[in-house]
Amino acid sequence: MKSELEAKIAVLEQAFGRRSEKKRKMPKLPRPPRTPQETADSRIEQALLRAERVVTEEKSVPVPDDQKRCTVCGGDSFRAVGDGKPSEVLHYVPGHFRRVVTRRETLACRCGGCVITAPAPERWSEKTRYASSFVAYLVVSKCLVVTPHYRLEQALLCTGMPVARSTMNALFRRGAQKLEVLREPLFEVLSEDFVLHIDETTWKLTTQASKAFMWAFVGRQLTGYRFALTRGGDVPLEALGDSVGAMVCDDYRGYDPIAKRGNRLRCGCLAHARRKYFEAGDVPEAREALDLVAGIYQVEHEAERLGVVGTAAHLELRRRFARPLFVRLLLLAREIRRAHGPKTLLGRAARYTWKNMAPLGRFLHDARIRPDNNPAENALRIVALGRKNFLFVHSEESGKELALLYSLVVSCTRLGVNPVAYIADVLDRIDDTPTSQLRELLPDRWKPAARPPPPVAFDVTPDG
Repeated sequence: MKSELEAKIAVLEQAFGRRSEKKRKMPKLPRPPRTPQETADSRIEQALLRAERVVTEEKSVPVPDDQKRCTVCGGDSFRAVGDGKPSEVLHYVPGHFRRVVTRRETLACRCGGCVITAPAPERWSEKTRYASSFVAYLVVSKCLVVTPHYRLEQALLCTGMPVARSTMNALFRRGAQKLEVLREPLFEVLSEDFVLHIDETTWKLTTQASKAFMWAFVGRQLTGYRFALTRGGDVPLEALGDSVGAMVCDDYRGYDPIAKRGNRLRCGCLAHARRKYFEAGDVPEAREALDLVAGIYQVEHEAERLGVVGTAAHLELRRRFARPLFVRLLLLAREIRRAHGPKTLLGRAARYTWKNMAPLGRFLHDARIRPDNNPAENALRIVALGRKNFLFVHSEESGKELALLYSLVVSCTRLGVNPVAYIADVLDRIDDTPTSQLRELLPDRWKPAARPPPPVAFDVTPDG
């Protein structure tokens, strides 16, 4: 109770304490002290937990006989102390291909008129010698590690297994087309979430002069991407339909059609408003606005520290501490609008805050709504990296396939699911899964098969 009270007092001091033009440091929340060694051990432990293919080998090293002499008494009688002092060294073993050759029995009738052959092993796709695990590796390399296929071609060549980039492109698209049936169930799940974060960014399409767009829809557990030729409001309208809830976005007019339906309450992004004050420069009004926004986020950090995010206690903290700060921010914006022109940086920042006061203040009425749209902006970071590394797509179909693979891979990373294992397993099972059960193959409900898929494989049969 004492630490909680001290934290609340720190929030109040930040909000209503004496102000100066000098930039002040935010009060730090109390944390248990940790030694550097404890911090390093924790990082190694977390890394090993995330690494599913770490092989641990243990061996014992005895003390040499010539060192078994006490430096105090000179005796040589020693006893063991615990299990010994551990010393870890991490080695890297390069990835490899596993070439599986299946010998299919062939029988011929003694009459010479009939030859029968054992059935071929099941494959994720017809007439391919590349296993689903290799396709999953391609998908994750491009959509998560953001490696273009021409670079991956060079990397595979160094391992002794040359694979042409044209082959990689064909496998990548074939895998996306196989997983296309998961698009509709994924967006159905997203539309059921009460709060959705939405944002969009440009993407180059070689078949049209104007830019295309990649939209991100971030829900409670899943993330969905949608490729569109325009930035029109029909994109979120088509994706979300008549779903009910709240959507957090910027003030772009493309979100007006879905907001006018009345089913989705439009919520603003405080990070956008803060960014405009930051761009206004080091002036007293901008610094004061930044301090007010920082105080609002201090309330959010306090709710996170107390473990009450999204609850009634969180909403009470916002009403008691964040609401006065938000009101002061609005009053400051009104004063700045009167003193500065609409084309100045400060005037633009104040106009944005004042014009969007209602959407920006939605988070004060519902604890489930975040004060910013950072989840959607973070979801577009990987898209921006891909836009820089592999530059463009050649067709609208390719863009839609890329968006679907982005959706599955990013959702896996959010849920802590191994995306390579997930893609490989779903490719093997999706043909045998009824349409009514496709929901079970999405990352939030997916359960691996009894026998997990092998590592990156190169499957070759004599018949090609």
